[in-house]
Amino acid sequence: MKEAIHPKYHEVEARCACGATWKTRSTKHELHLEICSNCHPFFTGRQKLIDTEGRVERFTKKFGAQTVASRKKPAPKTGAGKTAKTA
Repeated sequence: MKEAIHPKYHEVEARCACGATWKTRSTKHELHLEICSNCHPFFTGRQKLIDTEGRVERFTKKFGAQTVASRKKPAPKTGAGKTAKTA
């Protein structure tokens, strides 16, 4: 390796906007993040539905508000379960 061409690698404390902090290494002296794995919706499971141009309302108007319980209703039974024979 050539001397004096590589940046210095410091141990820093990364800080998120939510208040979480952790130690890491970086070429920068400070790391300030807007979002981390403690507050990101993908990792926390608290997804927020962002509606752009009324797309969610159009979808619910077209298909209705579907729930898991309404989709799992059993299909209506036809007849007594026997098939009709044709002569």
